[in-house]
Amino acid sequence: MQQRRIIFGALFIFTIAGLAYNTHACELDQTQHGCRIDNGQCTCAFGCKSEFRYATRKECQDALKGRSNDVCSRQPCMNGGHCSQVSTVQQYKCRCEGTGYWGQRCQRLCPKPEQVTAGTQYPPECVII
Repeated sequence: MQQRRIIFGALFIFTIAGLAYNTHACELDQTQHGCRIDNGQCTCAFGCKSEFRYATRKECQDALKGRSNDVCSRQPCMNGGHCSQVSTVQQYKCRCEGTGYWGQRCQRLCPKPEQVTAGTQYPPECVII
């Protein structure tokens, strides 16, 4: 039983270290206030430039009216993932946290902790805290 706790503890530490290593932060000069379409609504915030397709809420709302610019209207995310437009070109990011899936379109089933071996990266979207 003690050995199992040690293994789980080590796995947890490696997972958290992997999350910290894989965090994609941006420098202060790469941040801006902007808007993007999240699940059919405009979301505006301050963050990395690559996260925002629109400079203003009006631009975002105009895009919503036309819907042709909303790559998320095609519903590319699977298994309950949430689609967000990113960047200045028609790109999207599926947010899979809390769905039990991971991958570009939330198409891959999260592995069970006992399926993960030392040296493999556990998908950050699958970590439940």
